[in-house]
Parts: sequence; C-alpha cells; structure tokens
Amino acid sequence: MPDQDPNQLNIEISEEVADGQYANLAIITHSHAEFVLDFVNVMPGTPKSRVKSRIILTPQHAKRLMNALRENIEKFEQASGVIKDLEEIQLPMHFGGPTPLA
Repeated sequence: MPDQDPNQLNIEISEEVADGQYANLAIITHSHAEFVLDFVNVMPGTPKSRVKSRIILTPQHAKRLMNALRENIEKFEQASGVIKDLEEIQLPMHFGGPTPLA
C-alpha cells in the first residue's frame, strides 16, 4: 500500500448527500463569530418555501468560500462565457406555472 500524503484529506459522501439539494435563493446572515448560509428552493405559485440546507461557517471559512467561488466563477466564465445576472434576463411570466391573468 503506497504511503499517503499526510496533508491529503480522505473525504466520503453518502448517496443521500451526493444527490444534492437544489436552491435558487441563498439567505446569508452573520454574527461576530459565524456566518449562516440558508439555501432555499423558491417556486412560483407556492405560498411558503422551506430552507433546504443550512451551512454555518466561521468568518475565516466564509472568506475562503467567497474566494473559492470567485475563482471558480472566473474559470467557468473563461470556458463558457459571462454569467448574466437575473436582472439582465427576462423571465417569462408563466415560468413554472399557469399564465397569470389580470
């Protein structure tokens, strides 16, 4: 058996976690000691949405996450083009449900 690098992490993921959760809204709050990221799946026409996942981070880890996201977004955009912000995209009014009537 080859020697393992002592700095290498050995990470496992269960099938349930590997399936992931879809979220189209993140609510971020913080205190002096932690950042709380709540991931929500908001669907049109539903009166209430639930938090699907909550991640609690130290301020240092929150900053590392921000930097990692920035780096990955830059790589993605270099390969696939600029990601347009939702304000730049015209979504149809009937997205996900019946056409609204006035």
